[in-house]
Amino acid sequence: MKQIIFKNGLIAGLIVSAFMACSMFYCYNSGHFEGSMLLGYSAMLVAFSFVFVGVKNYRDKVADGKISFFTAFKIGIAISAIASTIYVLVWAFEYHFFMPDFLEKYTGAAIEKLQKSDLSTSDLEAKIKEIESSKSLYDNVFSFFAITFAEIFPVGLLVTIVSAFILKKK
Repeated sequence: MKQIIFKNGLIAGLIVSAFMACSMFYCYNSGHFEGSMLLGYSAMLVAFSFVFVGVKNYRDKVADGKISFFTAFKIGIAISAIASTIYVLVWAFEYHFFMPDFLEKYTGAAIEKLQKSDLSTSDLEAKIKEIESSKSLYDNVFSFFAITFAEIFPVGLLVTIVSAFILKKK
């Protein structure tokens, strides 16, 4: 079981990290942040397809074609945790060593977009203040890791639940 979990978690982590690294490099250098979230979550779904593959491999090759929801869930959540951890580590490396001013560029683009919107002055100031205050969360290593992990792990959790329901077999 451990080999299936590790292999599929590693593959999923490498896929989602490669997509993330390339898209962030593009966004960082071009200043175009629109659409990057859609691409990112699509990449997460593609990568987390290895949750389904891992659970199915375990069911068919190790468990004689039978698997409970709980066992499928445990395998899937472990694969998701490995992939999510790889994603966090790659983003930490990319951010700190290659894009240390990424947050300034990203928040600058977000503020510029807000300024072009039809928000009232007080709403605009409140949103800008919220954006500016959230930047400080990236200064603390624990909140940096927590925010980045929370960005990807829920997608893996969702794919895990769906996969466990589809693949359970008595």
